[in-house]
Amino acid sequence: MNFTAIDFETATGYHPCSVGIVTVQNGIIVDEFVTLIKPPNNEYNPFTTRVHGIYPKDTINAKSFYQVYPEIERRLKNRVVVAHNESFDRNVLMKSMLLHGLNYEDLNIGLKWECTVKIYKAKGLKPTKLSDCCREMNIQLNHHEALSDARACAKLYLLR
Repeated sequence: MNFTAIDFETATGYHPCSVGIVTVQNGIIVDEFVTLIKPPNNEYNPFTTRVHGIYPKDTINAKSFYQVYPEIERRLKNRVVVAHNESFDRNVLMKSMLLHGLNYEDLNIGLKWECTVKIYKAKGLKPTKLSDCCREMNIQLNHHEALSDARACAKLYLLR
């Protein structure tokens, strides 16, 4: 069981302000990566700040997506990628790459990722928010913290 779980927190729209990435090899978490990302113009929607607690003051000196991208690429390239509500995280990645002139196809990870929302919905779990799935499966979660969310997603995928 080899895959990579990812979670983005966003500042506005699809502009990330944090990413958490968890690498699983042979069913074991072998690497974790988390970083803040300075969104364009360091602008935030007040709603997203209330959700994740990341403020412009937290990212004023953070690297841009383009500067963080080599770490993201190293962890995702040629891997099975898993996310909770994969279309959201996939769109954040794709749109951020496009904004910075990076080619998504170079990652070789496909247009559809594995999705723990879909997996747990198919198992009959309702609702399927990450916090609900984690409560049901007894997985520790500090919700809307990118690394905690990615780690929880990895554990959900392992238990599917």
